[in-house]
Order: sequence, then structure tokens, then C-alpha cells
Amino acid sequence: MSDFTQIRYEVSESIATITLNRPEKMNAFTGVMMRELLEVFDVIDADDSVRAVIVTGEGKAFCAGADLSGGAKTFDDGDWSSPNDDRVRRDGGGQVTLRIFECKKPVIAAINGAAVGIGATMTLPMDVRLASSAARVGFVFTRRGIVPEACSSWFLPRAVGISRAAEWVYTGRILTADEAHDGGLVRSVHAPQDLLPAARALAREIADNTSGVSVALSRQMLWRMLGASHPMDAHRVDSRGIQMRGRSADAHEGVSSFLEKRQASFADSVSRELPDIFPDWEDPQFT
Repeated sequence: MSDFTQIRYEVSESIATITLNRPEKMNAFTGVMMRELLEVFDVIDADDSVRAVIVTGEGKAFCAGADLSGGAKTFDDGDWSSPNDDRVRRDGGGQVTLRIFECKKPVIAAINGAAVGIGATMTLPMDVRLASSAARVGFVFTRRGIVPEACSSWFLPRAVGISRAAEWVYTGRILTADEAHDGGLVRSVHAPQDLLPAARALAREIADNTSGVSVALSRQMLWRMLGASHPMDAHRVDSRGIQMRGRSADAHEGVSSFLEKRQASFADSVSRELPDIFPDWEDPQFT
């Protein structure tokens, strides 16, 4: 694993914690941070000891958005006026959110302070968001003369509904933690000193009581079904999942532990035993 310079990565008792670590710059997002986040999620997926992930920020901010120290042309990628120039540079924030979307472990955002621009949108593919009462959240793109990024035009309406997403994006206003909670963006608001303990308690509940493979598959099912056109799509996936997992050692252990009134001990490996339950929707063998 690389020595990270703009994030900090720790694993303790099956819980990984990623801390955005540029406190002197309010953890502003850079190309280096992007690459380190992409790398650390590869590390997480390959490590079967990790059962849940927490993402937070060092110091007073979660992430104050893109680093604007480059000045007025921070978002300017040059003159593409030539009619033959059809290049599209991939949005760095989108690469991060897509990687989080593909993560095999549940991801919890512990929003400890300002989360603005990419600082807000990078949390959208995370499964649960908790916020400090000191947090402030803003989808400020229209106030910077740009547009939403990091796949947020897909994620945000699914998280809070199209009308609220439109209001927040069109105005670019900064939301208090309570406003973000009332709008359904965050699950709960905590005193600053209670935020990480609350996030760890949730991660601990997942790590201590569930099958890692079942959680990984459930995560895929819930996210991917957001774009399904009919419940039959879910029925196909559910049926494959139940059939394939029902044969597993974890399923046998889950039932046995319940009948024997003891804590389950799940041993299946996410990195080696995660089945593919998303073949072509029109599989002719599905009846």
C-alpha cells in the first residue's frame, strides 16, 4: 500500500476509517486526493478483514470542495474551440463517486464540518450519512459558474427527491446540518464529540452481526435497482441471489446460529466468494 499524503487510512477491529487529511486547506479536494481515494478503495475491497468503512475529515472541515488556489481558471481545461476537438476530460470527482458506488463494503460518511461542492457530492454514493451539528453542506456549483459533478445529477435526486435536489442545486445555498437532516440527506445529527462514536457504533453493528458477502450483494442490489424499470428486474436478481447464497456456508451458519441461539460466525470471503447475480436481464433460463 502507498504512503498516502492527503488522506489517512486506519483499520481497527474490522472497521476502516478514511480521513481526508489537508486540515490547513479545509481538506480541499485535489488530484492527489482523488488518486489516493481511488487507491484506498481498491485496498479496502481486497481486504477481507474490513467489514465497514467510515469517511470523515481532519480538523474543522469534512471537505471544503475543490482546491481553488489555482485561481479563476481552476475549472478551465483550455480552449477547445476547434470543431475537430471533441475531447472530454473525465471529472475527477465522478471517478471517485463511481469507485465508491462499486465498493463491496458499506460506506458511512461522518460529516464533521464543511462539506461543499465535491465535499458534498462525494458523500452521495456512501450508504449512510451522519453529520456533526457543526457541519454545513452546499451544492454550490451554480454560484461558481459550473454545474453539478461527481454523478450528483444521478445520486442527489435519488437521495432527497427531484424537487429538493433542484432547489438546493439551483440556489447553491449552504445548508445547516439540521436542514440537511430535514431534507433526508443525512440520517442523524450529533454533537461534534459524538459524531465518530455514532458512526463507529453503526459500523460495529454491521461488522458484528452480518455476513460480509451478504452485505456486499445487498449493497449492489439496492443501488442497482434504483435504475430498474420494473420490479421484475429485482425479482430476477433476488431469485438468483437467494438461490446462490442459500447454498453457502454463511447461509447454513446463519440458520444454525439462530436455531442454536448463539452468535453467528460467518466465514465466507468477499474477495473470493462474491457471486455475480447480475447477468443479462433477459436470461432465457429464468422462469
